[in-house]
Amino acid sequence: MRYHRVLSHVQWSALAASRLLLNQLLLVFIGQQPVVVGIDETLERRWGAQIKARGIYRDAVRSSDSHFVKCSGLRWISVMLLTKVSWANRVWALPFLTALAPSERYYDDKLRAHKKLTDWARQLLLQLKRWVGDRQVVAVGDNSYAVIDLLNALQGKVSLISRLRLDAALYEPVPISPPGQRGRKRLKGARLPTLFKVADDQSKTWQKLEVADWYGGQSQTVDYVTGTALWYHTGKKPVAIRWVLIRPENKLTGLVSNDPGLRADEMIGYFVRWCRAVVTVD
Repeated sequence: MRYHRVLSHVQWSALAASRLLLNQLLLVFIGQQPVVVGIDETLERRWGAQIKARGIYRDAVRSSDSHFVKCSGLRWISVMLLTKVSWANRVWALPFLTALAPSERYYDDKLRAHKKLTDWARQLLLQLKRWVGDRQVVAVGDNSYAVIDLLNALQGKVSLISRLRLDAALYEPVPISPPGQRGRKRLKGARLPTLFKVADDQSKTWQKLEVADWYGGQSQTVDYVTGTALWYHTGKKPVAIRWVLIRPENKLTGLVSNDPGLRADEMIGYFVRWCRAVVTVD
């Protein structure tokens, strides 16, 4: 019997299988702790006439800031449980929910509309939240998911953490309008300095945090400064965020979360956990 054909000869639900797998992972690794997941895309290099959803994408593994490498294949977006495996003595990313995310060109002659990566991310993470109920869900991704619409859609349900542009437009909360004031309701308060300007502000007090599981598994002391703000673009609904500016070894990294109640040390810890685990997956 060709065992590798079993799944193609029976009727089964990938979504139901994903939920069963998640329940087993939570039982073994997480218990009652917050559910911390990573979300990322991966390319499956496939060719052939039957591979209809194949497209051309950026190869994140072989590309760099100065070198762009394209690759042909299937693009999958995957949600992975981030947990430390005791016998491996490191954080692993354990995938349990995956969806095929074809390019816009694939839908040119299709009735279905194209979905952006952020649309897939919203659906997958809200599905995860429905599965785990009242448990806290924290999701971590790269700067592809630092999108105002996505942060707004998940606010109050999933705490999303990602990289933030250092020139992002941040604002104070909307001031209280005096009674009887007419006119259009304001969406934002006064403009705040960008993270670039925060880094150059000599009056800012930077705090220190020792991260136990830095890259390479070593402890690392980083400087950081944090605050809350409204992130706003014209035509978008502003989203309340917590931002964190990290300065490890004189390099600047900005983080954003749609959960202003998260502490800065929690955001840094979750983000480093994701960074270390993604190396394992790639």
